[in-house]
Formats: sequence, C-alpha cells, structure tokens
Amino acid sequence: MSETEIPESDRLGEFPHPRMATHLTGQAEAEKALFEAFMSGRMQHAWLMTGPKGIGKATLAYRMARFALHYGTPEKARAAGATDLSVPEDSSVFHQVAAGSHPNLITVRRPWDDKTKKLKTVITVDEVRRIGHFFGLTAAERGAWRVVVIDSADEMNANAANALLKALEEPPPNGLFLVLSHQPGRLLPTIRSRCRTLRMTPLGEDEIAKLMAEAEAAAEEPVGRKKKTAAPSEDERRQIAQLAEGSAGRALTLAGGGGLALYKDVSGLLSGLPRLDIAAVHALADKAGRKGGDDQYETMIDLVTLWLQKLIRAGAGLDTGPDIVAGEGAAMARLAAGGSLDRWVEVWEKIVHSTARGEALNTDRKLVILNAFSMLEAAASERAGA
Repeated sequence: MSETEIPESDRLGEFPHPRMATHLTGQAEAEKALFEAFMSGRMQHAWLMTGPKGIGKATLAYRMARFALHYGTPEKARAAGATDLSVPEDSSVFHQVAAGSHPNLITVRRPWDDKTKKLKTVITVDEVRRIGHFFGLTAAERGAWRVVVIDSADEMNANAANALLKALEEPPPNGLFLVLSHQPGRLLPTIRSRCRTLRMTPLGEDEIAKLMAEAEAAAEEPVGRKKKTAAPSEDERRQIAQLAEGSAGRALTLAGGGGLALYKDVSGLLSGLPRLDIAAVHALADKAGRKGGDDQYETMIDLVTLWLQKLIRAGAGLDTGPDIVAGEGAAMARLAAGGSLDRWVEVWEKIVHSTARGEALNTDRKLVILNAFSMLEAAASERAGA
C-alpha cells in the first residue's frame, strides 16, 4: 500500500496535503532564511521548524525539500535565476513530491495501524528507524540530497525521540532533516541543540481569510454534484479567522466542519458556568462523540480548550479579541476574577491529558467530552464558593 492510499496523520481532512501546495502565505522571513542558508553553500543538516499548528510549517518544509531535490547545488539554483524556494510546477521533482513517491524524500509521521484500522496515537520508534535504512540506500544521483520531514516531532514517544537523536548525531553527507514542532519546549534539549531553530509566526486574519477563499475555490465540487457544505459568509469568515488565532489549519477545519456553529454552542454553554444545561451538554456530546465523527470530535475538544485559553488570557489582562458570541468576554472575565488562574490552567492541562489518554485507550468519546465539561463546572463552582 503506498503512502497516498492510507489516511495521513499530517493531512487536514479532505484538503490537499501540504506537499501538493504550490505557494506559501505569510512566512516570507522563514522562507528567506532557508533559501539564504542553501544558497550560501553552508546549509545546516537539521532544522527545527516551530510555531503554532496550521501556520504553514509543513508547506514550507516540502518547498525546501523540492528546492534541494530539484536544484541540488547553489550553483544550479543561481544559474536558473532562483530567488525563492519555488520550483517549476511541471518538473518531475514537483510531481514526485506531490505524489509522495520521490526516492530521496521520506516523511516520518504517525503510522496507520492495520489491526485497529486507525492511525496510531504516537510516532513509534520503528517509524524513526526507517531513517537509518533510508540513508543507507544509495541516492538516485551521486551527491544528491536526501531529505527527512518529521511531522510532527511532538508526537514521538520516548524511544522514537531517542532514535531521532541518534540519527541527528550521525548525519550523512547531503542529508537534510526538517523537523516540525508545535511545542518545541517539550522536545529533548539534545534534539533542539542539534538543530537550527526556525521560528515561524501566526498568520494575520487577512491572510487567513485569503487562504480560506482559495481553499473554497479549490474544493469546488464537479458539475452536477452538490457541495457538502455551504461556503461561509463574509461575516462568518471573519469570525472563523478570529477563532483561528493565526492558524490557517484551524480556520480550514472550522470552515469545513461546521466549527463556527459548534463554537457558538460551546461558548453558550460555558458562559453559563458555574451552572450548566446538562441536557444540552449531553446533546452536544452525543453529536460530537458519535462513531465515525473524528473531525467533529477533535474540533469540539479544540474549541473547549480554546475557550478556556481565552478565559485564562482574560484573567491575565490580555486581549481576547471581539466576542464571537454576545457576552462571552464578560463571562470569561467573571469566571477568571477573584483568585489565581492556576486552577484554570490545571483544568486545561487535565482536559488535554484526559483527551490524549482517552484516544490511547479507545475510551467512549462522549464520556471524554462529558468529563471535560464536568471539570470545568467543578472549577467554576469552587471559585464561586458553591
């Protein structure tokens, strides 16, 4: 089974994979750093590409991979007049990378489990050990680059992390590691120290709105077939861009899966804390936790934690942006007032942990959702002295 015939953990729903992207939005400085390093002839063998999820790290990684595989040397790139990391879209390298079939490129990510018929919850050591075999093969051309994209390093288990460290310590000539991380502080310090860090920034709301419009146009259904969901209105697109907090990936997920309506349901419920409409919570949990609704479940958990993060920011006196649901900012300020924010931070961490544990143990998703709301209710009641 080829890479493109199984579900891909680094692909966002039904949207094209980042390796197929023809351009990159909002990361000109990061692209310039990679381009200049390559053109200098002193390209670092490992780059740690950091920043929030969904801001273009993978798209940039594949742009860099294509560029190195297409040109090979600064001299060839200079002779072709290259000024950025783009390569001709009709080139064989572009098509091979897009198809996931280039012999000198390997992607390390969470693998598919044939037994459970689900993606594994972590990147295993066996996946990382493929790097050693990959570098042990003779490159298609003498002196050609061989590129490893790891998406994302945050998902490695301990044994996988140690195996990656060993690979980074013994890089082969013309070997290039592009290591993606949403939370680099959780990686082994020794992994970070062996990479050049490339910090990437959240996108602006205008950039996100533009990307959403482009994605909607690219996702048009063939003539004669009805589109699965209606495109968001301008006002809805603005609200989604605000919720995305700089992440195009989050924006596309929200736009494609009814995420804005789901957020309004979540916010409406949480704004009533310490009291909860239990029937409404159960109805929401039934909807988001149903079998086969992976995307909506993940979006639900993301939105609950997002609302809690906004509450914590409100308590710290930071800007939470305009209300998506009328009165939610006042509710967040009320719940954050009158004490330390440590309890809310603790609840946020517990929800994240319990969600990950629930996936690992295949726990009923409705129970995971109900547990999250229960923790929030308990914390709000404690602060209200109930």
